[in-house]
Amino acid sequence: MEDARESAQSAAHSTDRMSGMLADGATPVEAQEAIRQSLAGVGARLRSLRQEQNRTLDEVAELAGMSTSTLSRLESGKRKPSLELLLPLAGVYGLPLDELVGTPPIGDPRIHISPRKFQGQTILPLSRGAIGVQAFKHIVDGQQTPKLGALKTHPGFEWVYVIRGRLTLILGDRTMTLSAGEAAEFDTRTPHWFGGADDDGVEYLSLFGPEGQRVHMKS
Repeated sequence: MEDARESAQSAAHSTDRMSGMLADGATPVEAQEAIRQSLAGVGARLRSLRQEQNRTLDEVAELAGMSTSTLSRLESGKRKPSLELLLPLAGVYGLPLDELVGTPPIGDPRIHISPRKFQGQTILPLSRGAIGVQAFKHIVDGQQTPKLGALKTHPGFEWVYVIRGRLTLILGDRTMTLSAGEAAEFDTRTPHWFGGADDDGVEYLSLFGPEGQRVHMKS
């Protein structure tokens, strides 16, 4: 009964979100298009959430009461998301349905920042959605050193800008230190790693695509 009540509340919240989008001045066509775009990114969003929480397909599928193959097809985009499938997953990940789907609020450009803790740093998402270039602010409290296998490679480019402190950047066989006001852009097919250079910590901005997000914050 409690699960059913929570599911109903989540569905009502999603309906309220749709009403809010229309109240902000969006036409029904614009609202429907925004939702269509959000649903197109649900698979990548689900995979990112699962990897962020270090869960397996089997584990999440069992908790959500669906088969592993169904969840796999949802994450790959081969299965169309439905309310019946998304509501249990929202419960598993502890998120409202609209946040799980990533529905953009038309007419309100503000980002509702939800800080995350990951490997000794606080990460603040400065953009929304699971598709395209993502922007993040990183706050590192102290010095970091790369562990064995820390250098990563993936398709694309990354850009970092140091706001405060000093950032160590390892790029292939080169190690460099970026100070406040300095930026770097590099091909991510080159093995790379970056982290706090001093005990005083560092604050920096980063831009990268979904693959970079998965490698640096969910692996």
